[in-house]
Amino acid sequence: MMRIGIDVGGTNTDAVLLDGGRVVAKCKTPTTADVSTGITRALETLLKQQRPVDIRAIMIGTTHFVNAVIEQRDLAEVAAVRLCLPAGEAVPPRTDWPSGVRQLTGPHTFFAHGGREFDGRPLSPLDPQELRQIGQEIARRGLRQIAVTGIFSTLQAEDERRAGRALSEVVPGAQISLSHQIGRTGLLERENATLLNASLRPLAEQTISAFERALEQLNLKSALYLTQNDGTIMRAAFAREFPVLTFASGPTNSMRGAAYLSGLKDGIVVDIGGTTTDVGALINGFPREASVAVRVGGVRTNFRMPDVLSIGLGGGSLVTAGGAKIGPLSVGHRLTQEALSFGGPVLTASDIAIARGFANFAPQRPQLDPETVTRASEAIKKMVEEAIDRMKIARGAVPVILVGGGSVLVDDQIQGAAAVYRPAHFEAANAVGAAIAQISGEVDRVYELTSLDRTAALADAKRQAIERAVAAGAQPETVEIVDVFDVPLAYLPSQATRVHVKAVGDA
Repeated sequence: MMRIGIDVGGTNTDAVLLDGGRVVAKCKTPTTADVSTGITRALETLLKQQRPVDIRAIMIGTTHFVNAVIEQRDLAEVAAVRLCLPAGEAVPPRTDWPSGVRQLTGPHTFFAHGGREFDGRPLSPLDPQELRQIGQEIARRGLRQIAVTGIFSTLQAEDERRAGRALSEVVPGAQISLSHQIGRTGLLERENATLLNASLRPLAEQTISAFERALEQLNLKSALYLTQNDGTIMRAAFAREFPVLTFASGPTNSMRGAAYLSGLKDGIVVDIGGTTTDVGALINGFPREASVAVRVGGVRTNFRMPDVLSIGLGGGSLVTAGGAKIGPLSVGHRLTQEALSFGGPVLTASDIAIARGFANFAPQRPQLDPETVTRASEAIKKMVEEAIDRMKIARGAVPVILVGGGSVLVDDQIQGAAAVYRPAHFEAANAVGAAIAQISGEVDRVYELTSLDRTAALADAKRQAIERAVAAGAQPETVEIVDVFDVPLAYLPSQATRVHVKAVGDA
């Protein structure tokens, strides 16, 4: 079975062709401004190396959607509908958002009856007529994107579903994002994630359609998937509805690829690219998830995201102050035009690696002051060592896996590393991670342990996670539970517990 994995980074677009579990072709091309052109070029380059007979699937990891939030562009206006009355109005939607993102998504806020207590009891009855009136106002304003968030909807989602149906009856062409399908326990963060998702859906439609056209032009009729934040994949149709689930796909692709290529399931992954270095922890072959709210473009969210530390170190990082300062500015995809090793005017981290003999991908070896090279090399290594130390959760040395094209910037003598692994195809680990990814289903909800016991609650959550994985496209016979935890919520006035379950299966 052949698969193609593609990862679109800030500097380069990487692609690999896997036959079973073996890398048979790979390439690296500069990322283009419109993303799809770079993907097309990568595919053309890859297929020139080996034209496969049958490609089962193509997996793409892209930063296109998270960049839209960070750069405050291409975001649609969204109607925020919160099911909370008669309470829940004190802190309105978008309260602590950056002004640019808030202005782009608009001031459209509506409060309606509905929502739940922590044990599933209604706060107030849902009023379909009230929601239809809200929908009429949304339609009058010419909006199509609607984000519906109910208090404790992760416990009882029926209110959100009913609200979505009522709104769709009166808003022509409405695209409705429901918070229980996106975020976790925590009203404001879950609402934020849902609003961002709704604002990105038009861009997702445009971008994924461009991906599909690129495949058609190359006569590739394979199934198209996009990679998610947790190291798994989703079908293109699913990604059109949930673009926020791609936000951290780049680092997770690299971490999954690092685990696969090295054979290690636990350790620290250091992925050095052209612009940044991402450092994260592997647990049982998957990225460790962030346990707290994560800010995306200044907006607090609580959907599944990897616990990743990003620093401004990459192959294109500028080297200044006589080698004592590295980055965070980078020449990015202009490396081959601006770096000294390519005849350009700028001293970069890649020039330091080439001068030391760590790499030879440039047409010339720059003549640099030895003291500058030494200072820069020490500064680069110190940045990596400090990042590893910050990501460790216990004292002592840990295995470290170096991946990414920029990993040639450092040698294997890293303080705090029990052993350093630089596996074969390390420079394409991100694309390998995309190619091997599985489909997941996740449940994160609160159970009240009065009408059922803990065993029954866990069984119910596992069943739902498996059903979600299958609904997302996983083959039922391959689905397995890979992560389970439950935490008693002592601050609630009853026997309540939060249960998290993750299931994965093959596409």
